[in-house]
Amino acid sequence: MTTKITPAQARDLLADGALLIDIREHDEHRRVRIPGARNVPLAALARIQDPHAKAVVFHCRAGSRTTANADRLQASADCAVFLLDGGIEAWQAAGQTVEVDHRQPIELQRQVQIAAGALVLTGVALGFGAQQAFFGLAAFVGVGLIFAGVTGWCGLARLLQFLPWNRVG
Repeated sequence: MTTKITPAQARDLLADGALLIDIREHDEHRRVRIPGARNVPLAALARIQDPHAKAVVFHCRAGSRTTANADRLQASADCAVFLLDGGIEAWQAAGQTVEVDHRQPIELQRQVQIAAGALVLTGVALGFGAQQAFFGLAAFVGVGLIFAGVTGWCGLARLLQFLPWNRVG
């Protein structure tokens, strides 16, 4: 069974040699991270291969991903497993140090939300102001968001990945 711990408890475990694993996506980790955290996105998580680790502390942004995947995270390690309650947001709120790289773009998920919202608003505004056919743009984006939620595949995110500011290199 995994145990949720506070940022102070996590800091103490890390000082005693625990391993810190950030399960967020690479774009999230590049933007803001806890110093010393290894980035292993949840989709790529396998067995934790560190014979010296006495404990592993997993974290995400707000604690939802770690909580939802607690069994999987527990099964990935042969030592004690802890979840940082509240994720990196709680870590920051507790005054703990984070590294921020403002040169990195905002997270892809937020870019999708901004782009989808802008497309819906544009479709509605043009639908009322110019031609009713533009309401179709809002409907198209809505269908795309439903499809992304059901399948886990987002076409808009795939397109945004290719924009110059999102290229890793």
